[in-house]
Amino acid sequence: MNGVARVIICVLFVSSSAHYQKIAKKRGEVSFDQYLRYQEIQDYLNRLNVTHNKLVAVINYGVSNENRNLTAIKISTGGRNRKPLIFVDAGIHAREWISPAQALYLINQLVENPNATSFSRNVDWLIIPLVNPDGYEYTHTADRFWRKNRAKGRLCRGVDLNRNFDFQWSQAGASDDECSSTYAGPRAFSEPESVALSTLIAENAHRIKLYVSFHAAAQSILYPWGYTEGLPNNGRELHKLAAQVSDAVHQLHGTEYRVGTFANILYLGSGTSCDWAYSVANVKLAYTIELRGSNLTHKSRFEIPTNNIFTVVSEMFEGLKALHLYVEWKNSPYDPFMSRLKRWSLFV
Repeated sequence: MNGVARVIICVLFVSSSAHYQKIAKKRGEVSFDQYLRYQEIQDYLNRLNVTHNKLVAVINYGVSNENRNLTAIKISTGGRNRKPLIFVDAGIHAREWISPAQALYLINQLVENPNATSFSRNVDWLIIPLVNPDGYEYTHTADRFWRKNRAKGRLCRGVDLNRNFDFQWSQAGASDDECSSTYAGPRAFSEPESVALSTLIAENAHRIKLYVSFHAAAQSILYPWGYTEGLPNNGRELHKLAAQVSDAVHQLHGTEYRVGTFANILYLGSGTSCDWAYSVANVKLAYTIELRGSNLTHKSRFEIPTNNIFTVVSEMFEGLKALHLYVEWKNSPYDPFMSRLKRWSLFV
């Protein structure tokens, strides 16, 4: 072997070693200048489970079609499960990469930001950063714009998990064509991912005071209903609170989020997790938050550049502060008369 060859081999070895060390150093860390893959998300949650074991608990609540763990993280300062609970999920639709990033940012702030300890003092959190890991991984390896899970069909793969819930299933805004991107599945709750999510919600429904499902990229704060253009019983409360979230986001960078029902702002969609949480699990503050994308009129809106991730997730964190504040206040042990008075002044 000549000298030049030895030099090349040496350089390659050093380069690969440095690359390995860089990867090893970052394992279990989170960054908001890149999109994390499924295993990187798992590594981060597992690290928090070790380093902050008095505050967090990682829960494997089910298994996906392709046998990946479905994982949630509970954030609580104690209280024997008597505190009000905020339930957050993300990544139901595979191509909406910014939604798991938003959930991870929320987790990061609640657990690792010492200035955010007040957000878990009187409220518990249960957060799922990635509901659909199989579809999410597929968007990284094969089809960037894949929406569904990876269930096997007769002709085509995949079920739209956000059309698979057992409330107004397969009605307006859902398809019975398994090749459609909004295919509702062969039956309600046909998919392990939607069954596992609904089970986790149902198990905690007695104390869930707020349900939020992150999506992208319609830049909207949406509440029930999706299956009809009608309004829910507490539509006024839902709208006023959503407007407060929108205002909080706007104050940071001037971003305008639309506010309204799923059906009236976007389109009809039946069998959604938000409608199910509101109607079946009886969570009367239920929202689908469509984060902003790079372009609201083209398919590329789902491709939010990595250098925009932090802006999107940090501004929506301001909106989440408003939601948390309302849940904390509404469930506080204050004088009932004053509570009614404050609520009246806030929502008239």
